[in-house]
This record gives sequence, C-alpha cells and structure tokens, in this order.
Amino acid sequence: MDMNQYLDMFIEESKEHLQAINANLLLLESDPGNIGHVKEIFRSAHTLKGMSATMGYEDMASLTHEAENVLDLIRNQKLTITSDIMDAIFQSVDLIEGMVIDITEGGDGSADVTAIVKKLRAIVAGDFSAEQEVAATTMAVEAPQEESTPAEDHELDDYAMMVLKQSQELGNNVLWIKVTLNENCLLKAARSYMVFDQLESMGEVIKTKPAVEDIENERFEQSFEIAYVTEQSIEKVRTTILNISEIQDVTIETIQMKSEAPPAPVVQQTPAPAEKGAADAPQAPVKKATAGGKTIRVDIERLDILMNLFSELVIDRGRLEQLAREIGKNELQETVEHMSRISGDLQNIILTMRMVPVEQVFNRFPRMIRDLQKDLNKKVNLEIIGAETELDRTVIDEIGDPLNHLLRNSLDHGIESPADRKKAGKPEEGKIELRAFHSGNHVFIEVKDDGAGINKDKVLKKALERGIVNPAIADSMSDKQIHELLFAAGFSTAEVVSDISGRGVGLDVVKSKIESLGGSVGVDSVRGQGTTFLIQLPLTLSIISAMLVQVKDEKYAVPLSSIIETAVFKKDQIMMAHRQKVIDFRGRVVPLVSLQDIFQVPENGETMEDEVAVVIVRKGEKMAGLVVDSFIGQQEIVLKSLGKYLVNVFAISGATILGDGQVALIIDCNSLIK
Repeated sequence: MDMNQYLDMFIEESKEHLQAINANLLLLESDPGNIGHVKEIFRSAHTLKGMSATMGYEDMASLTHEAENVLDLIRNQKLTITSDIMDAIFQSVDLIEGMVIDITEGGDGSADVTAIVKKLRAIVAGDFSAEQEVAATTMAVEAPQEESTPAEDHELDDYAMMVLKQSQELGNNVLWIKVTLNENCLLKAARSYMVFDQLESMGEVIKTKPAVEDIENERFEQSFEIAYVTEQSIEKVRTTILNISEIQDVTIETIQMKSEAPPAPVVQQTPAPAEKGAADAPQAPVKKATAGGKTIRVDIERLDILMNLFSELVIDRGRLEQLAREIGKNELQETVEHMSRISGDLQNIILTMRMVPVEQVFNRFPRMIRDLQKDLNKKVNLEIIGAETELDRTVIDEIGDPLNHLLRNSLDHGIESPADRKKAGKPEEGKIELRAFHSGNHVFIEVKDDGAGINKDKVLKKALERGIVNPAIADSMSDKQIHELLFAAGFSTAEVVSDISGRGVGLDVVKSKIESLGGSVGVDSVRGQGTTFLIQLPLTLSIISAMLVQVKDEKYAVPLSSIIETAVFKKDQIMMAHRQKVIDFRGRVVPLVSLQDIFQVPENGETMEDEVAVVIVRKGEKMAGLVVDSFIGQQEIVLKSLGKYLVNVFAISGATILGDGQVALIIDCNSLIK
C-alpha cells in the first residue's frame, strides 16, 4: 500500500497531537494528581505511535512506545510524577517534534533515540517495588479464558475448512479474530493493513470477512473478521493487535473443527483501552460525529489560488463599475451593482476561509516559557487571552518569530528573580500576559509583563554612547520617546549577549517584520511595574481598502488603515520649522511630505492652486501629512507584488490595477514617517 498519499495528513495530525501533548504536559506539571491530563496525553501518544508505525517511521514509533510505557504507569498510579520524569517526557516530545520537522522537510524522520529510550526504560524499571512489579506482570499476562466456536458458525468454504483442520492436527492454533476499529478512525485501510502485516509475520490468514479487496478499499464499517492459523499463543496474537493504534476492541475465539458443537460460548472481549488507553475517552456521540463531518482540510495553496483568482475579479469589477458610469444605462448599472454586492459577499467568505485563530501561534509559547523559566531560575505564569481571535493565514505564519522574541525579552530582562521580586514587595511568581483582540479592521496583540520595567536612564545612556541620540535633545526627550529607542537598529542594553536575548536585542528586527506586514509596534513601560508591547496588524493582506490620490498625471493608493483624515489647507497655513514644511493639525505640529518630490513626478503644465490637498497618516503616535494634488476616492484594491526585479523600492509596498486599466502604486506610509 502506498503510504505517500497519507503523508500530508500524517504531518498535520502529528503536529496537532504533539501540541495537545505539550499543552496537557504543562497542565499535568502544575497539577500532578490529575489523571485526566495523563489520559489525554496517553491517548495522543498512543495515536501518534500507531500513525508513525503505519507510515514506517520506526524511530518515532519506538520512542513514542517507550514514553507510552511511562505514561501507562503514571495513569495506573504505579509511578509518582517527579521533575526528572517530566523533563524526560518533554525531551521525548522535543525529539519526536524534530522528527516530524525532518519529515516535513523531506527527510526520513530518523534520529538517534538510544539515550532517551534508555532513560525512559530506566524510569519504568526503577520506580516499581518488588510487589508492584509482580502485580504488574500478573495483570499484563492475565487473560480471559477463551471460548471455542464450531467452524460452521463462520460460514467457511470447503477449502478453508480443510486447511484449518490440517493445521489443527499439526498442533497449530486455529483462531477466529474479530477486530473493531475506533469510531473516529480516519485511516481504516491503513489500520487493517497493519493488522494483516503483523498477523502474517506470525502465521497465515486463511479467510477474511469481508473480502481482502473490500477491506483494502475501506468497504466495511468499523470491524472485520479473520480466520487465522498460528503457532503463537492466543495472548501474543491479542497483544500484537492491541499494540496497533486506533484498535478499539479485539475478540479471539478458538475454531472447533470437531463435528460436535460445544456449549454456547460466552463471548470474551479484551478492549484495547484496558491495556492501551484507547477507550479511556467516552464514546463519541452521533451528534459529534456528524458535526465533525462538516469540517474539511484544505491546502493553503488552494486558498491562495482562489484568492488570486478572486483578486482578478475585483479588478474586473472596478472596470465594469467605471464603464457602467460612463455609459450611463440604468439596466447596466443595476446589473453591475448587483454583481458588486454578490462579489462583496463572496469576498467576505473567501477572506473568512483564510482566517485562522492566533491560537495556532500562541499554543507554542507555554512550553517555551516553561523551559526558559527553569533555565533562568525564575517563576512565571503565562496567561493567554483571546486565543480565538482570527487573523489571515499569511499574517499568522509571519508573527510567530516577533512574538517569540518579545516573550523571551519579557522573561529574560523584564521579570525579576524571585528574590528581587520579594524585596520589591511583589509575588515571587511573575506574570506575562499575551492578549489578542479585534478593533475595527485591525488585530492587536499585547505582550505585557509585571516585571521591573524599562530603565530609561540606562536606555538613554546606551543610545548616547552609540550615537543614536543627539546629546542636544537628550534632556528634552519624553519617557515615550526614550522607550521607542529600543527599536533603533542595533540597539541593545544587554551587558552580556545570551542565547535567550537581552531587552532590546533584535527589537529593530521585530519592528521591521511587523511593519512589513502593514502593522506597527509600540512600547509602554512604568519603572518597577512592568512593560507592555502593543502590536497592531491588518486583518488581511490580499485585498485592502485605500484612498486613491492624484499627483500630477500619476495615481497612488494610500491604505485606509494608515489614514487619520483628509484635509485641504491654504498655502498661508503652511509653516516652516527646522527647514521642514509643517501644518497645525488639531493643535499638533505635523510635518508635510510632498509625494511629487519623493517620487520625482514630472510636471504636467498645470498651475498650482492656492489650496493644498493633504492626507494625514500615522505610524503609532507619529503623524505626517502627504501632499497630493487631489483626492480621487475610496476603493477596494488588490495588493500585487512588484516582482523580483523591483525589490525594496522606497515607500512603495506594491501596486494595484485600477478599473481603467492603469497601474497605481501603493504607498508604504511607515517609510515616510520618521
């Protein structure tokens, strides 16, 4: 059977199970007596073991099996959880995660698991008392007495009857095996293949019910039956099948080839859960199974193609709207308006399909914080709020590293040591809050700690030493301006460079990454009380609302997310400050930026009017006024890349095609605001 067709599904499900294991391990570490967490971990590990064995990743299956043995002892309360045991399990999960990453990148998923396997086996061997070991062995080998049934009950043909009779005369065990798969088993053919593969290594399959072809093509419900001949013991056959993932139940009966019928059998069943934990979970109700069928996995590349195709429709929609206005026929205008409404609804659906919860990113951080606080000998509680908040998949894929860096900074140089916190009258355990929430067309992500806050004197001193700040203006800088220095290129307050990070190390990279996504990042801090980083991100990057403006004969698009207001000023309202044209906008001095000068737009012979059109834009707390000739109006535009030949064009983030076929460049306001 070709397993490559299941590779993508295996990778996705493995990641989900590993995430579930990590999350439940953290819960278990904080609440060691909760066996419910152990059962959840065991269930995920058991499924992961079966999946990896099915796909042929033996190292992964072997390591997961050893970890499963430790979990089994904990689950049955034969092993007390200690910090060393938790560390060993976490190390196992890390190694398995590395194998999955290797498989994702085209590798074979192999790794040296010898050391960790040895450690896990030592845990299993070293934490039993003599009585417990005997009891455990007795429990493991104890099996119900098997009943026998006449061959006639299984509707065997003459050939099968002859083979079974000869095998029995030779002293072999002649068995009738019924295997029932879990109700939510996705790869039924793969599971049955594993059962046959294991059985054929120990004996011979004589007949199946239904036929082998039907089983391989998944033309059966949850169970299948096998007539089987083997020299091995019944218990070994049962154990072998139970070691396969997603087996819910196994019934084995001896087939009686004598003519007389034995007494009516009492069917004995050995459910996998009793030994392997698969039935620790309640049976899924019908309603739940039905709901699950309403969800499908879709490759993100297909959604990208769908979005690109719809983007072309948006361009054509703009063209049709313009033509309808020019022609002026009511029937055409009504049809175009109707099409615009429908395409608008379609656009919302497509954008919603691409939205995924930030939980996918947030879920990786509790484990990271757990490991770092042990390395730093600190006590920290990470609180996650708003994990259900949704963002475009493109943005989700990019924000992991910036958030990772901010969290590491908060833990390393934000949160104090337990001793220092105690001296400051704080609880020994620090708190880091990771919060996401919607506001308008943006998503905000907040990283907040209750640590020592930013030492502004130290920051200013470092900035002066590195020539980032002019000494003449240093004394007049506000706290907010000093805090913003953390984002200056190459700035760092760390005395010693560590592999964790010092507050300020790489924050310029964080800022660049966020701004490349059309967002912004700011920082606020109170000395002794803590620091808050606030990231603002657009909901989506593909289709944006923009204000079209005219500069001589050229058209530009300014994203609405950056615009505060549009206004018209008289020329005598424009002032000069530090050789820079500025305006008074609601009591604030705002510098003016001429798009004609920035983009070197040639004159078209038209005379300048006495009034100047200005688009007021912002980046965080800073503002600027973009000087244009006129406002064309608001429009939804499709963001198109400039291609590989036009990279890093100053103040241009992309281009769009307008309804009249012209190309308008999209202005990157962040680059124009200093």
